[in-house]
Amino acid sequence: MRPETCETTGRLRTGLTTGVCATVAAVAGARWLLEGRRLETVEVTLPRGQVVRLALNDLEPTPGGAVAGVIKDAGDDPDATHGARVWVEVTLCGAPGVVFMAGAGVGTVTRPGLVLAPGEPAINPVPRRMMQGHLEALAEATGYSGGFRVTVGVDGGERIAERTMNARLGILGGLSILGTTGIVRPFSCAAYIASIHQAIDVARANDCPCVACCTGGTSEAAVRERYGLDDIALIEMGDLFGAALKYLRRHPLPAVVLAAGFGKLSKFAAGHLDAHSRKSRIDLDALAGEAADLGASPDLLARIRAANTSAQALADCLEQGVALADRISARAWQRARGMLPETTALEVCAVDRAGRIVGFADGARGLAP
Repeated sequence: MRPETCETTGRLRTGLTTGVCATVAAVAGARWLLEGRRLETVEVTLPRGQVVRLALNDLEPTPGGAVAGVIKDAGDDPDATHGARVWVEVTLCGAPGVVFMAGAGVGTVTRPGLVLAPGEPAINPVPRRMMQGHLEALAEATGYSGGFRVTVGVDGGERIAERTMNARLGILGGLSILGTTGIVRPFSCAAYIASIHQAIDVARANDCPCVACCTGGTSEAAVRERYGLDDIALIEMGDLFGAALKYLRRHPLPAVVLAAGFGKLSKFAAGHLDAHSRKSRIDLDALAGEAADLGASPDLLARIRAANTSAQALADCLEQGVALADRISARAWQRARGMLPETTALEVCAVDRAGRIVGFADGARGLAP
């Protein structure tokens, strides 16, 4: 039984990372080669000391080695690799140590800025340490003095990788083998924040003069068209304004564009660093107050306060020529300006649901109506 399979966060079930799956598969193959034991389950220790046991999907001989597969269980997290077969082929070699290779479905690093150097298989450091530690312990226990070649693959990994940020980060040919704690926590903000930081690191390492932090695909498409930025310069921050801007304060770039849907941008302008609906809400009264300062009619102010959505309030303002999106962009610019180094140039774009840039601020006009 694997306790982490049944661990819950609220009512959500946790899972285990591709790094844990790869470690289990590597141990299974190595034990067959060194002990002659064909296991059905394998027990491994996670980085923080928890012990878990996983069932093998398959274990077969190969020329000079063995290959084992494990089905990834991400629990209740909407993980792209949930249900995928992670496999490892282990072969024995004369020189001590562990050599890692990318098999089918695992990518190769092609750009600087990641924790792995260009040319390396996209098997992250913690999974490497897990596999190496377990294999070296097994070698010592069995008196084996040679080394191991470990090839890690994921069935369908190249196709699954199309749903990830790997290509944008310069990881080509498949997925990354990931995990720092070994446990997948459903809807983890920590994992998303790490992906934002990683994207910024890659942009910096590749000398991008400007990045655009975007809340989603619509705002991303708008700034790509306006600024002509390459994919490597587009940072998908989602709702996490604070995570992106705080990291850019510590790891600055010459220029930053902040691009967001109008509703999310209004939340950030009001001081919310997380624009998710669970964490913050749109203040229609505050939007009406801004519109009043811009000369909106009493009828329009009433419609803003009674609007079902911020999109409806924005549409009413656009129809009557009230530059509410510019005002909110200016407020957001002020908020972001205080979070970034003075040397970083900053522009803010508000984007409507059709992908049009309807508001803009670069600090030149301030908050003048």
